[in-house]
Amino acid sequence: MNPTDQAARARVAPAPAAAADPRDEFDRLAEYMNSCILGQSAFVDLLLVAVLADGHLLVEGAPGLAKTKAIKALARAIHCEDQRIQFTPDLLPSDLTGTDIYRPEDGSFRFQPGPVFHNFILADEINRAPAKVQAALLEAMAERQVTVGGVTYVLPELFLVMATQNPIEQEGTYPLPEAQLDRFLLHVKLDYPDLAAERQILRLVRGEAQGEVVAFGEPISQASIFAARQDALACYMSEAVEEYLLQFVFATRSPERYGKELAGVVAFGASPRGTIALDRCARAQAWLDGRDYVVPADVQAIAKAVLRHRILLTFEAQADGMTADQLLDALIARVPVS
Repeated sequence: MNPTDQAARARVAPAPAAAADPRDEFDRLAEYMNSCILGQSAFVDLLLVAVLADGHLLVEGAPGLAKTKAIKALARAIHCEDQRIQFTPDLLPSDLTGTDIYRPEDGSFRFQPGPVFHNFILADEINRAPAKVQAALLEAMAERQVTVGGVTYVLPELFLVMATQNPIEQEGTYPLPEAQLDRFLLHVKLDYPDLAAERQILRLVRGEAQGEVVAFGEPISQASIFAARQDALACYMSEAVEEYLLQFVFATRSPERYGKELAGVVAFGASPRGTIALDRCARAQAWLDGRDYVVPADVQAIAKAVLRHRILLTFEAQADGMTADQLLDALIARVPVS
């Protein structure tokens, strides 16, 4: 292992284990995040689910909805490093992963780690970069490693990518193919805050400009994050709830079983990866709600964020104005709970 690689590993090494209770730490984290990101409590909840379920999320929303602020606030609260990457049409895969740098003094090559070697990555406007760059990031997300010059470099154990898409401007973009979208654990859609929340945002930003910063205290250790993940994984799921989860995913592939009007609306339903993601996220949702067991409401609460990007509607359904969210709402209402 060369010195640069050792330095990269040391920089992102987990913090020493903490004795604090993981649930108390996550309660503190949720309170802090909601005090920084106002009017977006659903987004904060899904961000915490992604951290607990060890997955990545794609966030879609208009500019100015605190997407960048959210990932930075999360990194401040946890003992780790964050990095924002602005995706542009001229970006190269090596701009993400790093590259071998030639050293003329001794005729050798030295690996220079790219920005992906951080714990939390904000991939801003991912659809503005060409397919090769998107693929390089998604490979890192899936494999938790990058290979440069025939050498494989492992990414941090605590590694989360939050990619953003701007739904307003589509000119000059490279939409993510459905197979690549499936690599994201969650697809989160943001809307504008209400009037009361926007008034709070205005006062918060005004206070920050005057030096008033929301304090968090001692950052949460990475050991606490890993312990919380194990606790969430251990949440009990009965056979009846598991059957409901499976039937719900299968309903995205054959929705006509739950209504003649749903026949012919789905070209491709959720993949087995969607089943795994729904199971993991339902457990995380239950744990965040303070329970050690999963109920059908946990599956329903997280279903749209987990499955909306894994469903491809037919052209006819899209022409009729149907969306994946509408289909999922119909299935939530119609798939019977065992």
